[in-house]
Amino acid sequence: MVIIMKLESIIEMDKKYYMNTFGERNPVSFERGEGLYLYANDGKKYADLMGGIAVNALGHAHPAVLAAIHDQVDKVLHTSNLYYNASQALLAKRLVKLSCADKVFFANSGAEANEGAIKLARMYFYKKGEGHKNEIITAKNSFHGRTLATVAATGQEKYQQPYRPLTPTFIHVEPNDIQQLADAVTENTCAIMLEVVQGESGVHPLTHEYLKTARRICDEKGILLIYDEIQTGMGRTGVMFGYEHFCIEPDIFTLAKALGGGVPIGAVCAREFCCAFEPGDHGSTFGGNHLACRAALAVLDVFESEDLIENSRAMGQYFVNKIDDLKTGKIVQIRGRGLMIGIDLAVDVKEVVKKLFEKGWLCGSVGSATLRLLPPLIITKQEIDAFISALEEVLS
Repeated sequence: MVIIMKLESIIEMDKKYYMNTFGERNPVSFERGEGLYLYANDGKKYADLMGGIAVNALGHAHPAVLAAIHDQVDKVLHTSNLYYNASQALLAKRLVKLSCADKVFFANSGAEANEGAIKLARMYFYKKGEGHKNEIITAKNSFHGRTLATVAATGQEKYQQPYRPLTPTFIHVEPNDIQQLADAVTENTCAIMLEVVQGESGVHPLTHEYLKTARRICDEKGILLIYDEIQTGMGRTGVMFGYEHFCIEPDIFTLAKALGGGVPIGAVCAREFCCAFEPGDHGSTFGGNHLACRAALAVLDVFESEDLIENSRAMGQYFVNKIDDLKTGKIVQIRGRGLMIGIDLAVDVKEVVKKLFEKGWLCGSVGSATLRLLPPLIITKQEIDAFISALEEVLS
């Protein structure tokens, strides 16, 4: 079945049948992609500088990933976690070898991975006889997903008991405020959970001193340090995992977005000492299935063969330098690492994004002032130069 619909019909059907959680979307529907580019059903070409919100690190339709997916589709998609899975085992091993983790659990999304990390931290202390440790400190302006603690909806006491209170207490502190972080720790704290670069709030890196203090507090108090690497992981910031910039390792970290190259997958990665899950403590029907793990293995192969982490670092620096060179008073500040870039503007950013969209550039915005860019890690100098010309024209 080939789906061919006009944009107007798609919008009409969407408004009638789909729950409106995304507001008024950009008036476009894409039918195919290749590299940095997406092609709408009217044939217009767009350069994707949001990369599916940091998902499409290899761009669109990378041939190596497509080949792996096609091969797996012809064999088996899903068998459940009642059985062993070669791709799942291989992917877990690859992530362990690349990181500070000793064990991995696979989920379907970043939100699920974060819930898994939260549950793991809670379970670790529960099994130590310290179930009162149920508070988790997070930073204001952070973003860790959209789910509620879904175990609260599960009507079986055996699943709920280890996690009571069913919704953990989250203490929110100002990012980079060391004293406030230290003061927030109590005898009930089980973990500090941070993004090394806050993405959804406009690309705000945490400082080395702040992360160093968080690690010291966790070590001194015997609590766990969790990094949410869902957006900063997989080469986005110019290293494989964002924490590598600081040489400050977590006890648990989470991945998703770019890991599957567009196929949904999330991962909870943890050190051996805090891997408290035992059979029955946690699980997933779809998590780590054959298709998702095969896609992720192909993504990691491309990272190596095409040296994408170095390209992310080099092109990120080139991108920032080119923006900095723009002769305009409308750029207030540039923030970020690698190809995770936030640009504060002195004009309405939504209008800028709209004008860039009309010129064939897909960008994001945060609030009324921040232009947000998360391009595929395959981006070239020529493509960056073309965008800079478009941005300069729009701003002028």
